[in-house]
Amino acid sequence: MPRILVFQHVAVEPLGTLDELIRARGHRIRFHNFERHPDATPDVDRYRGLIVLGGPMNVDDQHRRPHLKTELRAIERALEQGKPVLGICLGAQLLAHVLGAPVSRHAEPEIGWYDLRVSAAGRTDPVLGVAGERLPVFQWHAYTYELPRAATQLASSATCEQQAFRFGPNAYGFQFHLEADAAVIERWLQLPSFRAELAAAGLPTDEQTIRVRTRELVAATRPTADAVFNNFLDLIGRPNRRRPLPSRGMPAWDE
Repeated sequence: MPRILVFQHVAVEPLGTLDELIRARGHRIRFHNFERHPDATPDVDRYRGLIVLGGPMNVDDQHRRPHLKTELRAIERALEQGKPVLGICLGAQLLAHVLGAPVSRHAEPEIGWYDLRVSAAGRTDPVLGVAGERLPVFQWHAYTYELPRAATQLASSATCEQQAFRFGPNAYGFQFHLEADAAVIERWLQLPSFRAELAAAGLPTDEQTIRVRTRELVAATRPTADAVFNNFLDLIGRPNRRRPLPSRGMPAWDE
């Protein structure tokens, strides 16, 4: 049975909608939560694919969070083995860093809903192409990356040039949170640290605006998000048959 390795940095940044898609296809998931187990040394050799989620830390925090170095080595190993890799938000920045691209604080944080502008290359990409020319996506980041050498830029936004890239046939970096559903977004809006970050960002949006936009957009964008993620999961390998969606009471990880 195909197995997928997931790097999680904090419990409040989960797989979101990706979790159901992965399990429905019959894949097994192995989480490594580095907030709980910062000294973990996961072996990517045992897995068919790697997903690296977001988190409040940054690439330049390696001196305070040595697990980031562990993750960078694991991403590099997965790339060497030609395994599918998906980096989301911080995960995209870590992937870009492994590929030699600078990661730095962005001139203006992006928090809330933004229009993703898919490039010509992105519109023909086997994973992101189903998004069309434009797609509203949820963002929560203050850092950005430069496009890695030999990577293909897939998307941008009006306020951040680098939103998605592909390296080789099956390594993807998404700066945005396509996996975030209404429950995840609401959880972030209720956390004091997230609320403080939003208040300090000086953006024209606020908590209530984000809630309104989420009600308007999250359900409408879900089919496209699912299609994008299913395309990525196809790179890992489709099991012979699909299983019914799991119940909400399933444990957070299994192996």
